[in-house]
Amino acid sequence: MNDQIGVEVWRGGVNIWECDEMGHMNVRFYVARAMEGLVGLAGALGLEDGFRPNAQATLLPRDQHIRFLREVRPRAALHMTAGVVEIGEDEARVLQLLIHSDSGEIAAAFQTVVAHVTAAEARAFPWSERTRALASSLTVAIPPAASPRSLTVDRIDSTVASVAEADRLGLIRLAAGAIGVQDCDVFGRMRPELFIGRVSDGIPRLASVFRGDAVAGAAEQPARLGGAVLEHRLLHWAWPRAGDRFEIRSGLAGVDARTQRMAHWMLDPATGGAWGTSQAVAIALDLDARKIVPIGPEAQARIAARITPGLTL
Repeated sequence: MNDQIGVEVWRGGVNIWECDEMGHMNVRFYVARAMEGLVGLAGALGLEDGFRPNAQATLLPRDQHIRFLREVRPRAALHMTAGVVEIGEDEARVLQLLIHSDSGEIAAAFQTVVAHVTAAEARAFPWSERTRALASSLTVAIPPAASPRSLTVDRIDSTVASVAEADRLGLIRLAAGAIGVQDCDVFGRMRPELFIGRVSDGIPRLASVFRGDAVAGAAEQPARLGGAVLEHRLLHWAWPRAGDRFEIRSGLAGVDARTQRMAHWMLDPATGGAWGTSQAVAIALDLDARKIVPIGPEAQARIAARITPGLTL
C-alpha cells in the first residue's frame, strides 16, 4: 500500500469564469476535474484508450461521494492525485484528492465507484489481469479527512425516484431542460458534471425557500448571505443523450444546527424514470467572513416543518 496517496493525474488552476456568485469554484468544475483526472488514472491502469472515440472499453461512474474541505477561489493552483481503494469483478472504488498545490491542503476528496464497461453499450465486463495487477500497485487508503461525514457510501442498487413519486411527495421543480450535443462526451452520453451543474443552476430556487429561514433570528445578520455544499453524493441510474429532456425535483431531507440536507432527483419526463439521484449537505455562508451561519433552534423548527419524510436516494 502506498504511503503517498496515489499518483498525480491532473494539475492546473482556477479561472474566474469557473467561479460563481459565492466567490468560489462552482461544483460542476470539481466534477469536471475529477473526470479529467479519471482519464489519467485509466492510463495508469493500462486503459490508455479508454476515453478516446474509438475505445472498446471505458470507465463509467456509477456512484460518487464528494467531501468539500477547503474553498477554491480564483487563481488557486491545484493538482489531483488518485488511486484504487478496492477492485471487484467489473467495478472499482477509486479515490481522487484535489489538492491546493501551494499549501498541500486537500480542497476536495472524491470516492467514485466506476464500472468497467463496453464503450458503446455501457455493458459491464470483467477487468483484465493486467489492469488488476496495475491496480494492486496503485492501492491507497482513504485519509480521515476524505471519509464520509454526514452521508453514507453504502451500496445502493435501486431507486424509488420517478416523476410519479416526485409528484406524490410534492418535490420542488428545481430545474428543467434538455441535453445538448455540447453536454455529451465522446460516446454520446451526458457528461457527469452536468447533473451537479444543473442542480447548482437551480439552487436560487431552493435558497429563496429555505435560506431566509436559516438566518432568521440569528444574533448577527450577515451583510451578504450565500451558501456552500460540504458533502455530496451522486448516483447515476441512466445516461441521457443529446435531445433527451430532464427535470430536477428536490426536497429537504434533514436539518441540524449547522446544515441542511437536500435530495435532488434528475428525472426523465418522457419515461418517468430516473437519470440520477443525489443528496447534498449544505450550509448558509457569510460571504464576507467566509464562515458558516449557524441555524438557531427556532429556525431549525421552521425548516424542519418543510422536511419531506422518507426522502431518499
